[in-house]
Amino acid sequence: MAEKLFVGPKVRTLRESFGLTQMSFAERIGISTSYLNQIENNQRPLTTTVLLALTQNFNLSLAELASADTNRVLADLKEALADPLFRDTNPGLQELKMAASNSPWLTQAFLNLHTAHRRVNERLMVLDDALSSQKNTGEDRSLLPYEEVRDYFHYHDNYIDQLDRAAEDLAIRNNMLEGNRLPHFQTYLEQRHNVRVRYQDHAANDQTMRQFDSENRVLSLNSAQDDPSLTFLLAHQIALLEYSDLIEEHVAQGNFQSSAAEAICRIGLANYFAGALCFPYRRFLEVSQEMRHDLRRMSHYFGASLEQIGHRLSSMQRSGARGIPFYFLRVDRAGNVNKRHSATRFQFARFGGHCPLWNVHEAFEEPGRFLVQIAEMPDGVRYLCIATSIAKFGAGYHAPVRRYAIGIGCELSFAEDLVYSDGLNLKSASSVEKIGVSCRICERENCHQRAMPPIDRTLIVDPDVREFVPFKLGGNH
Repeated sequence: MAEKLFVGPKVRTLRESFGLTQMSFAERIGISTSYLNQIENNQRPLTTTVLLALTQNFNLSLAELASADTNRVLADLKEALADPLFRDTNPGLQELKMAASNSPWLTQAFLNLHTAHRRVNERLMVLDDALSSQKNTGEDRSLLPYEEVRDYFHYHDNYIDQLDRAAEDLAIRNNMLEGNRLPHFQTYLEQRHNVRVRYQDHAANDQTMRQFDSENRVLSLNSAQDDPSLTFLLAHQIALLEYSDLIEEHVAQGNFQSSAAEAICRIGLANYFAGALCFPYRRFLEVSQEMRHDLRRMSHYFGASLEQIGHRLSSMQRSGARGIPFYFLRVDRAGNVNKRHSATRFQFARFGGHCPLWNVHEAFEEPGRFLVQIAEMPDGVRYLCIATSIAKFGAGYHAPVRRYAIGIGCELSFAEDLVYSDGLNLKSASSVEKIGVSCRICERENCHQRAMPPIDRTLIVDPDVREFVPFKLGGNH
């Protein structure tokens, strides 16, 4: 290899995904346990011999090892370093790459510390007594639990191998691969776990979706929900009853800082299993390729919602049988991202709003339509972005309606495998929308939608000239 390859965290994640100890993993690739320990802690690089052994035994490529996490970390580092706190710090791209590759744990500690710093400042601004809260609960609340869990899935490529394979195996053994899974899952709960499923009417303002009475073995579901939602909730209950030990192992490996984060991750992992059970990996991969990732056709075929299909597409990253790397997100009308999963290099904003030129924000203006956009990020990578609006209705006239936009996207090199690329000139520069991560770190000079200046650039203000944006950008601070 031309340069040393330090990918300890990726090797550790690979080993843990197969449930192997360091000793058994080392034996498989023909090295000592101590050598493997040094590799996993980035004290030793991978040699060509070890790389070949990994490729032969685990169907893993050099490209997968080298780029799996680095691009995400680089994007996060760039945004963190745009904070005014580091205004006199301007490391080059190569320096950031070295930090991410050679000192991944230190790099992650820096990102966690910066996140903690931001959260403490936000709490002070709203007079939140963070110190009192920590004293009363005995927990470190510097990181918001949802963000901690989001990062957990983010750095696992939104794919949890053991849970995914367990769900697929269960579906195959019980003939749950296709058709209406709702009665299958209900029967399985009744026969396997002695759980009775009860569908109940709820008041219009009652937001309870499911409630499990463990003592009487009764699962109550809100009957106002559609079949895809009910099916998913049944699969979620199967995960909690039958695979709780496996879920707890993954929660323990997450090393979360609070019990709240552990609880949220536990739900997230059960949801992951439920999605994998509703859409078994290999069958879902086959159908997605046959239908060219047409979300509406796939939702009809699987009896699922568009949101469920989009979410599952973002998790198809099994070694040796990878699907297209997609991102998936769900936003509300205010632009708040309440779901975000990605197997791509797409750079999401960790703080603040996303770019207003991104088509996911336009979906509310044209309900029911699929909007297609070729977008280029500041790093030069282009994506095919698909967005549409969805609505979740409650029971009755007075029930609230929740409205969201969902978006999926992949790098433009995969675009021809998607039905949404039909009729597009994928090579024309004029059809590309140049978007950014967020205004606070975007350096595009002439954006007519800029909401605020980049945080690390000086401003040039001419009192005699007024354009759409009342300033021009100077050099770095």
